[in-house]
Amino acid sequence: MSTANVARHPFGIAIQKRERISLAASVRRSEWVIAGFMIYAAALALILPVAPQVQARTVIVNLAIVLGYAVLIRFASVKPILALSVARDWLPLALMLLAYREMGWFAMPHHGHALEAHWVVWDSAVLHGGLKAAIEAFGPLLPGILEISYALVYTLAPFSVAMLYVYGRRAQVDRFLFVFALGVLLCYAQFPFWPSEPPRTVFFGQDFPAYNTVFRQFNWWMLSLCGIHTSVFPSAHVAGAFSAAFGVWRAMPRPKWVVRALLVMAVLIATATVYGRYHYLADAMAGLLMAILALAVARRLRL
Repeated sequence: MSTANVARHPFGIAIQKRERISLAASVRRSEWVIAGFMIYAAALALILPVAPQVQARTVIVNLAIVLGYAVLIRFASVKPILALSVARDWLPLALMLLAYREMGWFAMPHHGHALEAHWVVWDSAVLHGGLKAAIEAFGPLLPGILEISYALVYTLAPFSVAMLYVYGRRAQVDRFLFVFALGVLLCYAQFPFWPSEPPRTVFFGQDFPAYNTVFRQFNWWMLSLCGIHTSVFPSAHVAGAFSAAFGVWRAMPRPKWVVRALLVMAVLIATATVYGRYHYLADAMAGLLMAILALAVARRLRL
């Protein structure tokens, strides 16, 4: 890369002029994933037996987002601006939060817990088979680490994008976002079809951790504020954690410490979801499967 074709910008990012134009000139693969989910959710709202106001709100909001994206991309193709390109790096993360809230709009009362009754049997076998004792063998240390890891799941995607910036791989952000968004949204797309509640509420007190750390109290507070009651299957926490690791591995295999750190976090988060009774083992395994599927699709498309 010749210095004549390079523009320097904040955060030490070196962006090639031709690369900057190409990033802004076409729809990114991750944006197709986001737009596809928004259209899917709008169609789902018209099919599911939800309140008319929920149907109208979902359709209006999602079509407005798709239209807004189209305008943004069109404007960026006419007049490439770095700020717009950077905004497109981060916008999918915000829209995925909206997608999560929308799945909460589709929550419907369910009085039976047949699914949960099957899933909790596997949990009991694993927890009483040695997992719970191993985690609590050193007192509150490891339970505290697991709860901290669970809370940090929300930071993994912003951290990953930031690392791509720091190491001069901003051009690979779309490659990361494709894997991450696909893995998480595959979970969200299934929520209305697996109505379920977490083990911490359906089986309150059963197999709870021995240590109620301050970090656990924080996680309960967060879930009381932001949790939805549509489904817990598959686990988007687990899918998001592993999809972040897989996405960075595709976008920036070096330095290796970033991918390794994300994989360690993903394992800790998956363990925390089951040990902390936030999810069933079935949820965690299905979440991991969604992340693997997203990675497989990316490899198939050579992204």
